[in-house]
Amino acid sequence: MTDDCIFCKVAAGELPSEIIQEDEHTLAFMDINPWTRGHALVIPRAHSRNLYEVDDADLAHASAAAKRLAVTMRDRLGCAGVNLLNCCEPAAWQTVFHTHIHVIPRYDDDPLRLPVGPRPAASDELARVAADLRGN
Repeated sequence: MTDDCIFCKVAAGELPSEIIQEDEHTLAFMDINPWTRGHALVIPRAHSRNLYEVDDADLAHASAAAKRLAVTMRDRLGCAGVNLLNCCEPAAWQTVFHTHIHVIPRYDDDPLRLPVGPRPAASDELARVAADLRGN
């Protein structure tokens, strides 16, 4: 636990939350600023700043918990789909620095829309980026 981390405090029971599911490795609770009805967060109990730092086993447990929660949302809330979102560092919208996965139920009539749409990429640009990622 990190003393100044609000999600560590939630996991320790020091801050109020609406816990949905939990096990020895993870905790799922309602997001206090939901994008849709049922928007929740899954966190590993062990503190890590984000995706860059999370232990592989903790990430695996959190991913499995997110899947369980998504199925629960489908079955109990009747959502039409689910988005999983992880934000890593401020440039990617991370505001709480404890690894977490947003599990966002989607409904046919909900107001969420992507701010931009996919755009075709030039094949030479894809090849350059792929080469950078491969290290050649």
